[in-house]
Amino acid sequence: MAMSTTPRAAVILAAGQGTRMRSPVPKVLHRVGGRAMLDHAIEAAEALGCERIVVVVGDHSPEVRAHVVKRLGEAAVAVQDPPLGTGHAVLAARQALAGFTGRVVVTYGDVPLLKARDIEPVAAGEGLAVLGFEARDPAAYGRLVLGSDGGLEAIVEAKEATPEQLALTLCNSGVLAAEAELLFSLLDDVTNENAKGEYYLTDVVGLARGRGLAARTATANEDAVMGVNAQAELAQAEALFQSVQRGALLEAGVTMPAPDTVHLSWDTKVGSGAVIEPYVVFGPGVVVEGGARIRAFSHLEGATVASGAEVGPYARLRPGAKLAEGVKVGNFVEVKNVAMARGAKANHLAYLGDGEVGAGANIGAGTIFCNYDGFFKHRTVVEAGAFVGSNSSLVAPVTVGAGAMIGSGSVVTSDVAPGDLALARAPQQARPGWAARFMERMRAKKAAKA
Repeated sequence: MAMSTTPRAAVILAAGQGTRMRSPVPKVLHRVGGRAMLDHAIEAAEALGCERIVVVVGDHSPEVRAHVVKRLGEAAVAVQDPPLGTGHAVLAARQALAGFTGRVVVTYGDVPLLKARDIEPVAAGEGLAVLGFEARDPAAYGRLVLGSDGGLEAIVEAKEATPEQLALTLCNSGVLAAEAELLFSLLDDVTNENAKGEYYLTDVVGLARGRGLAARTATANEDAVMGVNAQAELAQAEALFQSVQRGALLEAGVTMPAPDTVHLSWDTKVGSGAVIEPYVVFGPGVVVEGGARIRAFSHLEGATVASGAEVGPYARLRPGAKLAEGVKVGNFVEVKNVAMARGAKANHLAYLGDGEVGAGANIGAGTIFCNYDGFFKHRTVVEAGAFVGSNSSLVAPVTVGAGAMIGSGSVVTSDVAPGDLALARAPQQARPGWAARFMERMRAKKAAKA
């Protein structure tokens, strides 16, 4: 995207109470695509080329402030206290933008689908610009009233609109841009002479026109500017996000027989030629190379899967799982922080945590990497070509050497040298006739009770 040479800054409004969410989680920290809505807004501002980003928060949400500080630093925080409207919120960012002379874009922390490409038409150019959208149902949205020259004359709230204005379908998204000096000069003239006693950002349009200044509009898709104020809207935003992500993967050559059942994260990467079967969930941080196959009902997070590898069905890859070419992780296998080299297999019913599995090694059913001693995590290393028999427990820290074998049912607590066989189980005993005598006694006892 070609960017203007004029410096840009963003003010992201995130001080709302979010009471309609009915949740202890602050509204802007609710997730879409596995990422907080506020982070989507910050990413859009970064992609827009904003050299300074200020997030306006409220004193009522220390979690939001902490989130901003962690990502952008203390200088990116502006506090609106008490909340007195959107215009007042932007004014709260004035000190954080002291000395900035470029264009300021105002966006929102609860509009997770808005991208830099949607904002660019108002961020570019000069003067006051407002982002609008053609509404399918204008309902209570503010209307953008255009003049005969196509310029923006006013933003009229629905409750104050005339019948002619209510018939308009071009509505206000709330996103606008102007030079910093112009924006704050206009906001200085905004009053709270209205029913709510608040300072409205939308009043800057009328004030600009009153000064003889032009204002203009650009439009974005209605879905892109969708705001989230309640749980139902959050679910709707998630559905729209998933639809876009799935479409992009299909367009890129990923095979998904039932795409509507696949749940993706904001950063999911899947290569052309990969196959994603139904009901797969991708948490954040997953990379699947082309040629890999993720079978049904699997859950992946923080994992990488190389070409030719197969996962599932019903497998779980947790953060740090790294599967090389030809690796097979089968049903009801959980892998966490383990690198599996080329051709290694864990076909069923195993837990592999904290370690590595060498090329061509086989992990039998029921194997457990016992990685946690109650205080610290320890590593298990199974070297190339080793064979771990079913129902084995490898008590870390431990190494099974290349080409070694572990007998089924063993509890391995010491390193196994390459090529050795390790057996760590009690010897089998036989008591002739014991079972028959026991059953006869028990049947007699049961019959006597009856």
